[in-house]
Amino acid sequence: MNEPELAAAQAYLRLLQTARAVLADPRAAPQALPLLSAPMAEADAALGAVGLAGNEADFFRLVAGLHPAERPDRSAA
Repeated sequence: MNEPELAAAQAYLRLLQTARAVLADPRAAPQALPLLSAPMAEADAALGAVGLAGNEADFFRLVAGLHPAERPDRSAA
């Protein structure tokens, strides 16, 4: 992963974390939604800079490399 791709993946993760925090309290979400505009713009610009806007498959492969999803231990089953 090169530096611009890393920046795009990190921007997406910041957006995801911000969205989770903003939407954690459904009663406060309508007032808090404007807080998402800056991280959305950052992620959009970063994706465009590396040519990944609209290329979700490649983008999510990058994100998975940076922040792999936890998988349950199947050997315990």
